Amino acid sequence: MKHGKKIGAVSATALVVANMLGTGVFTSLGLQLKLVQNGWSILLLWLLGGIMALAGAFSYAELSTRYPKLGGEYRYLSELIHPFAGYLAGWVSLTVAFPAAIALSAMAMSSYLSPYTGLSEKSMAICIILLISAIHSINLYHSQRFQNISTAFKLLVLIGLVLLSISLPGAGTADWSSSWYREMLHPAFGVAFLFSVYAYSGWNAAAYIAEEIDTPRYNLPKALIAGTLLVTALYIAMQWALLRQIPVQLLQGQIDVGRLAGEFMFGELGGRAFSTAIALFLVSGISAMIWVGPRVTRAMAEDYPLWGFLKKDNSHGIPVRAIWLQALIALALLYFGSFEQLLLYTGFTLQFFTALTVFSLFRARKKEIPSRNIYLSPGYPFIQVFFLLLSAWVMAFMLYLHPFESLAGLLLLAAGTAFWLLGSKIKAK
Repeated sequence: MKHGKKIGAVSATALVVANMLGTGVFTSLGLQLKLVQNGWSILLLWLLGGIMALAGAFSYAELSTRYPKLGGEYRYLSELIHPFAGYLAGWVSLTVAFPAAIALSAMAMSSYLSPYTGLSEKSMAICIILLISAIHSINLYHSQRFQNISTAFKLLVLIGLVLLSISLPGAGTADWSSSWYREMLHPAFGVAFLFSVYAYSGWNAAAYIAEEIDTPRYNLPKALIAGTLLVTALYIAMQWALLRQIPVQLLQGQIDVGRLAGEFMFGELGGRAFSTAIALFLVSGISAMIWVGPRVTRAMAEDYPLWGFLKKDNSHGIPVRAIWLQALIALALLYFGSFEQLLLYTGFTLQFFTALTVFSLFRARKKEIPSRNIYLSPGYPFIQVFFLLLSAWVMAFMLYLHPFESLAGLLLLAAGTAFWLLGSKIKAK
């Protein structure tokens, strides 16, 4: 990073927390209760998801201090596996992963707010994407200030909901018997775990902007690990609070449990208040993805002349061209409407690249001699093996449940391969 002041551990942690705390925390429980009913089973699903995320955070913390530059998986895989592997990871991030997630979150937010603004849901979502992209196009100070404030609000909403659920008399009917271990052995437990994995995605957010973090040897591991631990604690507390407060029969199959909790505790007016709060809750997640995604594109532009036009930064070192390319892709997905299927197409692929990145740590340990400037993952190699085994389990269930969508993600990689070949030819010239 050549311009402007770098961010510290607090802002980097806020970025991780904002990326992780999204729609998953308010949509997963109802879907999980269709598959498992024991309260302890539900909490175990969220604990296991947190442990998996923490194992990944330890691995990314070491990789990010070995290669403290922009790009995340693109950078690590290019250095440790092959430039082609890194390029495909970056290609998926550029074309679908971040833009589709931004568009989905903007649509979710606009569905709550549009009744009060007079705008259609799509118009509202377009305004949200353009406004937040503009904020992140100014300088790093504005980006981190906006991120910190929106994340603080998000934490207040979640903590407030947990405290209210604890303080009021509960009407929950969840089964808290010791039979939970039987559900753990059932295939439905594995399917329910997919929702937890989705909710925890984003634990690696700070790794994408390593070059913009002050003293990454210390602040990057703090951000990745502290952010993951905080979100894990909040997620488990949130699920327990909802199970304590609302009967299971009302939660099963519901994807809007935040509104349901508000209505159940405070009536229709409470439901509206919680709906508005949840809409604003999504701001920091959209902001975090708009901040992080272009850093991957910017890193690719440095290495491949085909994307060279995206190297241009503003006077404060912000990759504005990459930010607005991402915004245009998100708006395109938004305009054509049914882009949820794209997430299914790439879900298997994204999990694969995350697992491949954790695997690359084994290559890193063999390739380089550790120094005092590198954070060393505790529990190596056992936590990495644990992460890879869980990833294999998750990918197996994805293939089982969505074989066509998972394999169709290969079409996206085929397109990325074509661009890589073209970019390599231009680079050779």
